[in-house]
Order: sequence, then structure tokens, then C-alpha cells
Amino acid sequence: MSLTVHSLVNVSLDAAGLVALADLSTISERTALMGNAWLTDALFLAPGLHMQQDASNVNGGDLPMTGAMTSGFVFRIENQATVYYLQRIGRPGHLVDARVHRVSRGNRIPGHPPLSLWLYGAGIALTVVCIVSLAVIGDYWAVSVIGMLVLARVLNVLVFRRRATAGWKGVPEPDKHGDLLVLLSQDRWVRLRGAVDDLKLVTSGQWVRDLETVEGFAVAAAKLLAYCAAALTPNASTVGSLFIVVLLLASAALLGLCNALTKDLHMFGCRVYATGRVKAYPRRLMMAEELMEEHGGRRDWAIGMGLIVPEAGDNRRKVVFAP
Repeated sequence: MSLTVHSLVNVSLDAAGLVALADLSTISERTALMGNAWLTDALFLAPGLHMQQDASNVNGGDLPMTGAMTSGFVFRIENQATVYYLQRIGRPGHLVDARVHRVSRGNRIPGHPPLSLWLYGAGIALTVVCIVSLAVIGDYWAVSVIGMLVLARVLNVLVFRRRATAGWKGVPEPDKHGDLLVLLSQDRWVRLRGAVDDLKLVTSGQWVRDLETVEGFAVAAAKLLAYCAAALTPNASTVGSLFIVVLLLASAALLGLCNALTKDLHMFGCRVYATGRVKAYPRRLMMAEELMEEHGGRRDWAIGMGLIVPEAGDNRRKVVFAP
């Protein structure tokens, strides 16, 4: 028996399009882990697709205090994607070791498990299969709804790619090694090491700039397209509505698994990854003392971060807060 628009009877799925408007954060989290939006993202339809620009809020407002143990500078990381990734790998009461290094141009996504890429590809293939299948059975209303969702994704992807550009990153310091201690909320501590210029790429300046006027209009249009797609779903057949629901739910599951399997952060040509070295400390002071001893007894960064109390011989003016 062949599939037609009349294959399902006595079933109503008029509100199927509302699934696309669910406030899931999987797309925002994927954008943060990749450091940008891919053009192929336009064919990956999942609930929350109209909220991609909210990826700049994935850190939950946490702007952790950070100390450069090699120079004594103290500052806050305001790169939301980097903070979100550090939150993912951080553990309360533990010091987690992480590294950052530049990725060669021909190898932009190392460290990704093949399964995560297969899952991502499956989500794109699912969209294509749905469009073709619905076109074959002649449910052009359902095809139009999916097309509107794809167009909404296209607008969001293009706008985000314009916003996520490496702007101000400070003065280049080639051939210098950096060692940062990041104090996250809930007593999660991450030690981030790498070349100073690579560290600056993922910690200093902006990840995404504010929306320009034209970009704001484009994002608003994308959001309206998503709502219009939901409003027009009742015009599709029951079979078409079922296709849309299955597509959205399956894509959400695939993207959630893809995010869970993605262990690294990729941003501005750099890769940030946890080394697997995790050490528990009963007190923060013990951690600070150990790190100070490793850096030749340097104390200014620890004083600036409030990890230790300055002694009479300490010169507080040496503690510098860097922007």
C-alpha cells in the first residue's frame, strides 16, 4: 500500500508546527561548541531554531574571574562560548586541566568523534528525505512549512556568521606561553594553558558582537517565519503534519546526542579540550598554594583573585586588573 496524503484518518495533528517553537537550547549549545554557525546548519531543523542568536547567553551570565599565573594579570572571561565550555568540563571542588592550541587550516574539526559527525549528517539527511517524500505525495503545504523553517534557519545562520568574527584580541605576543586559572561558579576551577595568542583568541574581546540594525530585522523576519510556519501547519495533511513532528523530534534527539558527544570547543581556528587531568582539593587555599609554588612563589595573581590574604610585605599595587 503506497503512502498518500489520505493514509491517516481520524487523527488530528493541526498543532504539529508548534513543536518548532519549543524553547530548547540544543541549537544554541551546538553553535557555542562550534564557535560559529555552519552553512549546513540551515538544513538541520530542531525545536528552538528561532532562538539561535540566544547562543550568546549559554553561559548563564557567569563571567568568571581569571588569573594569568605567568604575568599576574587578573581579568574576567566575557566570551560566553568559552565560559559555557569550561562550565561543561568543570567539577565542584576539582581543578580540571584544559589546553588550547591553533588548528591547521586543513583540519578544522579534530577531536570530533566520528559518531557525532554521523549524527549531524543524519539530521541533515532527514530534512532532505522529508522534503522529497512530501513532494512525492503532493503535500505542498507541508513542503512549504518545512521550507519556511529552512529559510528561518538560513537567515539566522547568515546573521550569526556575520556576528562571530575575531575582532579585538589585544597585542600579539608570539612565542609566549600562558597559564590561566579560571574560577567558575559553584567552586569549579579550570586551568587553561597554551600559547598566549591562542589563549587571547578564546578568552579576550567578544565572541559575537551586538546585532546591527539590518541584522536585527533579519532575525525578526526569521522568527516571524517560524511562527508563520506553525500557523500554516493545519493546512498540511495529517501525513504531512506527522512528517513535520517526526522530523523536529528526531532532529532534536540527534542534535542532543551530537552535543553530548562533542568534547571540544572550536573557535577562531583554535581548539580547546580537557586533558583528562582532574585533581580534588579540600580547600581552595591548598590549590592556590600549590600553583604559586609551581610558578616560583608568585603571589600577585592569587591576591587579585581573592584566593589568599596579602601579607605585610606584599605590594598590592602590583596586582593588575586587565580588561
